[in-house]
Amino acid sequence: MELSEVLRRRRMVRRYTGEPVAREQLDRVLAAALRAPSAGGSEGRDLLVLRGADRDAFWELTAPPGPADAWLTGMRTAPAVVLALSDPGAYAARYARADKRADTRPGRGSASWSVDWPDVDTGMAALLVLLAAVDEGLGACLVGVPAHAHEAVRRAFGVPADRRVVAALTIGHPAPASAPAARPGRARRTLADTAHDGRFGVPWDG
Repeated sequence: MELSEVLRRRRMVRRYTGEPVAREQLDRVLAAALRAPSAGGSEGRDLLVLRGADRDAFWELTAPPGPADAWLTGMRTAPAVVLALSDPGAYAARYARADKRADTRPGRGSASWSVDWPDVDTGMAALLVLLAAVDEGLGACLVGVPAHAHEAVRRAFGVPADRRVVAALTIGHPAPASAPAARPGRARRTLADTAHDGRFGVPWDG
């Protein structure tokens, strides 16, 4: 599938058929994350794949109390949940190596970063998973993991203390009626009101 078509089709899928995803497809979707850029080539990201009972345990740990609403009921139909984890220590180790220590320009060392690049890079890896899912004829959705559940998720699935839970991705075959309903007042922003030409506030007119 052409990239332009993948981008056109990509959307967050919140309800699935429940049909298992073939291992070969899942392998290709996960492998796409390996192509994401990372600061200094640090590659400080991990993907934890949860299926079957592990997937069910994830939803039990992260769901709010009370009956499941329509959103959660739909999300639970995904046969796979992938936790995107960042590894800040990999970046600290990479930037402590001689070639990076020799670069003394401001902002070059990981300790002085004003942006949390391990999480940014993990987010880019997650985006490639979303796009690869579309290319495989699958659907996917990226969701946050409630902060209060992070420690329970770590314990349940053996996530090391030095990893951060950035997000979760559901992956599966989209249900036929999973197209999102139109939301009044929620039109997608245009290029003209998103891109700025030379100075903030000057619209990009192409």
